[in-house]
Amino acid sequence: MTLTMLAIFLVHVLLGLPLFLALLATAVVGFMFVDPGMLARMMPQQFFGGINVFSLMAIPLFILAGNLMNASGLTERLMGLARLLVGHLRGGMGHVNVVSSVFFAGVNGSAVADTSALGSLLVPPMRKEGYSTAFAAGLTAGSSLIGPIIPPSIFMILYASLTNTSVGDLFLAGVIPGLFLGMAFMAMNAFYAWRKGLTKRGGRPGVAELGKAALAALPALVAPFIIVAGIVLGFFTPTESGALTALYVALCGIALGNLRLADFWRAIVETTRLTSAIFLIMAASATISWLLSYAQVPTQFVSLIAPYTDQPILVLLMLSGITFVTGMFMEEVSALMLLTPIFAPVAMMAGIDPVHLGIIITLNITIALITPPMGACVFVAAAVSHLEITALFRTIWPFVLTAVLVLLILILFPPLTLWLPSVLG
Repeated sequence: MTLTMLAIFLVHVLLGLPLFLALLATAVVGFMFVDPGMLARMMPQQFFGGINVFSLMAIPLFILAGNLMNASGLTERLMGLARLLVGHLRGGMGHVNVVSSVFFAGVNGSAVADTSALGSLLVPPMRKEGYSTAFAAGLTAGSSLIGPIIPPSIFMILYASLTNTSVGDLFLAGVIPGLFLGMAFMAMNAFYAWRKGLTKRGGRPGVAELGKAALAALPALVAPFIIVAGIVLGFFTPTESGALTALYVALCGIALGNLRLADFWRAIVETTRLTSAIFLIMAASATISWLLSYAQVPTQFVSLIAPYTDQPILVLLMLSGITFVTGMFMEEVSALMLLTPIFAPVAMMAGIDPVHLGIIITLNITIALITPPMGACVFVAAAVSHLEITALFRTIWPFVLTAVLVLLILILFPPLTLWLPSVLG
């Protein structure tokens, strides 16, 4: 049954059917195997139930906060601060790209939005500094992976809703891995700049200049602390935190005089469009997840992995390999929705902390955003840099390998993930 459903899904995707319809068609075939009489009763129920979760309301609110941040000019202020902090180093614009992604990750939580917002602003100046278009686009796509790791994170909210894990603990657990991923890409950029002989541009900024830029970017820098502190200290739920962050960013834009009514409306329209796509995929994926659970596929998977549950690192490596390959051929939200209910019982048997598992799965799913042939961030980066998608697919692999190396380190050293939640959670 499972192989037939997979084949049906791939056929519909290759035929160009919208992803949620391909998932629903796959679910229909699954119901034909399990019990055709359940189709009319259970499919609508599970489709609606998959998105009828209050905590998921945080997703459109965080997306809206990121869109309002772009519309109000706060993104440019963050980039200005990043430029002063690292722009004077060799390969400065590449470092600015990564540091800007770290800053932007603290509000948006979406890698695709990060690639779109920063790519059009940073790829042209990187080319002027001597970067190849392929490396500039690849670094933009690669550094955008930091977005779903540093809180807030759409993927972490989804994982938490599926496993009843604390969103606050997941957000705290993502801070060190996200910064570590950023440092890895900065090291990669530094090596590229040294190998290509790129020269330094400009001198080290003075304290007064840095203070002025930090003050200008302060409204944007405060937003991540509102999100994390409010959730961790128990002041807000994730949904309330998303609403407060969106309101805060909107008020900042109005106070700075950069957010007009037309900009606000465009942000709402873009948020609605992206949220609709995500929720349709989530609802269709939830239907298949229920069907697989009803057919006891997770139990069968657990029985296959059971002989190795005394070796948690090996289990994590096996789960990561499956997630990596699945993410290459499936949209990331649907992959997360389908795999998490299957993997969580296995991880529990192996004694793996659910927070650690959440970070590993999130990073795995995020890496899929830059892997051919379905990597959404690669398509966006190619579009904003006016580069052929096939050329970028050929040159993206060093960035994929860098992210995979970080993933392996996080698997081998769980304290990198769990230390901060244990101290502050």
